Amino acid sequence: MDTKLLLIIATLFQCALLSACGGDDNQPNNNPSTSVPVTTPETPDSLCIGDDTQINWDALMTEDCPLLAQYGLFSNQNDPTQNPRQGGFLYQLSTQLFSNYANKYRFVFLPDGAKITFNPSDTFELPVGTVLSKTFALPLDTTLSGREHETIIETRLLIHRESGWTALPYFWHQGEAKLASAGADVSHTLNRQGEQLTFNYHVPSRAECKLCHQRTIDGRSHINPIGLKSQLLNHDIQIAGTLTNQLTYWQQQNWLTGLGDIALLPSASAITDTSTSLINRAKGYLDINCAHCHRAEGFASISGLRLGFHVDHTSYQYGICKQPPGWDGGEKGLSYDIIPGDAEHSIVLYRQELNSAKDRMPPIGRTLVHVEAMEVIRQWIDSLSPTLGTCQQ
Repeated sequence: MDTKLLLIIATLFQCALLSACGGDDNQPNNNPSTSVPVTTPETPDSLCIGDDTQINWDALMTEDCPLLAQYGLFSNQNDPTQNPRQGGFLYQLSTQLFSNYANKYRFVFLPDGAKITFNPSDTFELPVGTVLSKTFALPLDTTLSGREHETIIETRLLIHRESGWTALPYFWHQGEAKLASAGADVSHTLNRQGEQLTFNYHVPSRAECKLCHQRTIDGRSHINPIGLKSQLLNHDIQIAGTLTNQLTYWQQQNWLTGLGDIALLPSASAITDTSTSLINRAKGYLDINCAHCHRAEGFASISGLRLGFHVDHTSYQYGICKQPPGWDGGEKGLSYDIIPGDAEHSIVLYRQELNSAKDRMPPIGRTLVHVEAMEVIRQWIDSLSPTLGTCQQ
């Protein structure tokens, strides 16, 4: 064969290997089958190379640093669960997105003088320069709390640059959080009420991040945050040892503008909060776990199902006697998203109990079934009056 032709084939083969490793726009202690991500070393003139005494805003706005520590977001770069540097503050959601029982440590970082703009029914407007950090720590036992009972797996950043939002997943391996553009996997075992569960936890690739965070407007896709909504933030949290309304505190600190009367705002309840109604608990859970895709601009818009907190839960668009397009009904052959009074034959519950890639909902982000939440969703659907709609069987 011609030497020049051989050289071309070899070059193409090498490029194929390199592209397979790429992506786009406390150390695990029980992960013998960890898949280690590939990182790209920075060049000598990279903004990622800097001092470690303050937040590296220049790098955050312009470069995808190979190591999380190079952004300088935390006082202790080995612990992204506490002590954010000046400009950062903790935030907590009233109900949680389920990620195989992982605990989440969330922080907002704002440029000096920047403010968040309140929105009563959708995600808040976050100024250019905002950084959102979310660290996932898997428990060893779901009944035990505290950092000593957890293993930090990943830290995700959402950065609002001049060009828009970008997502950067960092995987903790051998004491460092390394950029995992192509994603990563780690084996983990936890105890759930006496049941030992071993599973592969998946750190999403940058492309997979877009599946949940994208909104399509005027034919163009944009990445957007998910959890910074009024109903998920309007609750009391511990601040300096005192229970304080989170949104009121943000306003007092000049981090938030346009809040208005806090007493008029609804608040979603945690799925475990038995002091509140089934409706509030179920709708809060479906909002944080499903509504980012099941909205008009979301990845699952074609389904016609709208699961936002402010959507009327007795309506057709919320799933009452609505038939979903493009799904075969599974082994049960189900036909309707929600059948009032009949959770056993409602797709909204069923698909959250399935675990195959073809049928599972949400499609990424979990390997286990959130059995405690599914019991609440089941009770809520069973409590709905059959008079809400007639689903012909």
